[in-house]
Formats: sequence, structure tokens, C-alpha cells
Amino acid sequence: MKQSFKIITLGCKVNQCESAFMEESLIGKGCRKVNKEEPADIVIINGCIVTGRASYQTRQAIRRAVRENPEGTIGAIGCYGQVYPDELSSISGLNLIGGNNKKGLLPGLLLNMNEEGRALIVREDFDRGSRFEHIPITKFSDRTRAFLKIQDGCESLCTYCIIPKARGPLRSLEPEDVITSLKIFQENGYKEVVLTGINLGKYGRDLVGDVDLTKLLADIDKNDINMRVRLSSLNPTEINTTLIELMAGREWLCRHFHISLQSGDDLILKRMNRDYNAESFVETVNNIKSLVPYASIGVDVLVGFPGEDNSSFTKTYRLLKELPVSYFHVFPYSRRKGTPAAKFSHQVEDRVIKKRVFALKLLDQKKRQAFRENLLGSTFSVLSEGWVSGHSGFIGGLADNYVRFTFPSKNLVKNEIVSLRAEYLTRDGVSASLWDERSH
Repeated sequence: MKQSFKIITLGCKVNQCESAFMEESLIGKGCRKVNKEEPADIVIINGCIVTGRASYQTRQAIRRAVRENPEGTIGAIGCYGQVYPDELSSISGLNLIGGNNKKGLLPGLLLNMNEEGRALIVREDFDRGSRFEHIPITKFSDRTRAFLKIQDGCESLCTYCIIPKARGPLRSLEPEDVITSLKIFQENGYKEVVLTGINLGKYGRDLVGDVDLTKLLADIDKNDINMRVRLSSLNPTEINTTLIELMAGREWLCRHFHISLQSGDDLILKRMNRDYNAESFVETVNNIKSLVPYASIGVDVLVGFPGEDNSSFTKTYRLLKELPVSYFHVFPYSRRKGTPAAKFSHQVEDRVIKKRVFALKLLDQKKRQAFRENLLGSTFSVLSEGWVSGHSGFIGGLADNYVRFTFPSKNLVKNEIVSLRAEYLTRDGVSASLWDERSH
């Protein structure tokens, strides 16, 4: 009987890439994947520690896995195991704790663990000589989009962030390996690949020669790769005019930027150790909109950083209200042990943070609606994902500018790029009709 396994993934797209590698490796070793509701011989929790809540959810997922799979081998891997292995060691029933620099060894170890007792810890401290660990992936189960990790590590040292300790120094996948991976995804039928990393905009800084993200995209453009390519999160300083012009002139490069702003107040940005100010962020957003009018611009905002008073928050709120951004993700500040900001004075009360988060989430809803309304009457390329759950006769999909579309269909349409005309707004996106240019 084949050993069964399941993987619980929390956190970012990089974690999703690494979980996909674990899945593909275990299947390659003869294991079979089971649903999350079923018991399994091996359970992997790929955890997250970016916020206090993420850490709590990771611990809860581990304890649940131990409780529901009493005979199984339980492994906790990723950022939690890299930074706080001792915390995880205190959880009874955990068999393996894996960090972020030995992912390739973990599937084999999980298959051959027989001893009970204290969890085996597999991690090493990062050093300046650490190399990018290329963990090849050829498919993502149950997904029409693939994710490709091309960068790892961060050296920005933002005062609130634990990730540099979890992910180590900047490391990049060689350009030729990026091209090869994209071609493999294309051969396997994927129509879109998301390029991702811990600090994607710093891609190539560690490589020999003149290599950066924009030059990598130019290399992709020269190759015969018939897929959409989407970029994950970038910092404002990493979005230059050359990159925006490339997006404006290439249909394969999705019209979508997700930008890490964090605060609209310059003093708070300085305390965060961010390398830009509010004015430069405004210039970046306006530059994008002038060159790529239908581009979706998402923004990450951190609320309640130490020292954020009413004036600071108001600056952030007004900045987001006035700018043509499409949506934002709002995160309450979380005091992380081991970061400079954890010792800062003027920590903001939880009740105040919650109130400000709520205000920004209401503004986010208005921004999303305003952006979508501006799309009505225009046509967009949408990657179809299949039937919409609970809506008989409708297909769902994602436009190149990251807006969710639905359209009526008598037949299943999945993993196809279709041209749709935006008709009216729905609760979560836009309802559309199939558009045939030949008939118009």
C-alpha cells in the first residue's frame, strides 16, 4: 500500500511553490496524495511567521495534524522552523522540523522516519555564501496558474520584519534556469506563470554579470514562450519606467503590480527603514497609470506601527484615497520577537489598530468597486478556471489585470485564454460576455 500524504500551506506564494515541490517529490517516490479531511501517513505543515496571527495559525495547524493523524509522521517546515525551532520542539507529536535551506532533503527524510521521541531538526544558519536552492517543479495540482520561485532571501532589514532571519541573504535562480522552467510549464499546458520571490525586485543582485528583473523579462521576451507572465509583490523603488514600458508593450506580461507601501507617512517609513517616501510612491503609481491605464495596482499597508498617531494614519488614508490604486491588503502591525520595532516606544493599542484596519478595509471596498466600474465596456484577456461554484452555467477566470471575471457558457471552458467584454459588476468582480472581434 502506498504511503499517503497531505500538505497544509500557510503564507506566501513562495511557500506554495515549495509545497508544490514537496508534493511532486513525494508522488515521485511512490506516495499518494489524499484530501485534507482524510487521515494520512505523512502530514506536512508549511508554516508562516510573518505576523503573530500567522504563527498562531501555524501552531494550531500542527496540533490539529497531530490530533487527527495519531499514527502519522508530522513535519513542520519553513520559516517557523528556521527561526523558532525550539518553540516547535515543545509541541508533542511532531516528528520533523525543517528550515528553509534544506528543502530538497525533506521528502526523503519524512518517508524514512521511524523513531519516536524528540523531533528531528533539519536546518542550518544562512551565511553570505548561501546559494539559491533550485527545487524543480513541473506542475501545480488543481491550479490553472503555476508559480515559479526565482528569488529568495531579503536584506532590507525593515525594523518590523522577521523574514531576513527566516530566509537569509539575497539569492536568485540563474536566468537560463528560469527560461527552462517556463518552457517546462508551457509544455505541460500552463497558460500563466507567476514569478515570485521573497524580494522579487532584487532578482539578480547576487548573480555574476548585469542581471536584474527587467533584463530577465527582456530575455523571456526573446524566447518562444507562449504564456502570460505575472509578477508578484515589488517595492516602489523596484518599479522603473523601463519595466512599466515593457508591461505596456507586451501582451504576455500581465498588467498588474502589487506594491509594498506599508505607510503613507514619511516619518513612519523612516522608522520602518523603508528606502522611499510617500512622494516617490505617488510618482510610481501615476507613472504606471499614465503608461498602462487598465493596470491593476494592489498595495500592502501595515497599520499600527509604533509611533503611528492619528496624523500619521490620516496621511496614509488620504494617500490611498486620492491615488488611482485598485485594491489593498491591510495588515495590523504584529510585534515580532527578534525585530528592532518590538522594542520601539509608542506601541499602538490593539483597539486603535483594529479601528484603523476597519477604516482602511472599507476604503478598500470602495477602491475595488471604482476600479472595476472603469473597466465596463472594455475587453480583457481572461484565463478560464472552470465552473463557478454555486452559479450554474457560469465560468470563472482571472483577467491579466487581476480582476475576477465570470461569463455564461453551456460548455466547460477551463485553462483557456478567452476574450471577454466587461458588462456589469458582481460582488467579487465583473460579469462579462464572450467577445469575438471578427463579428464587431
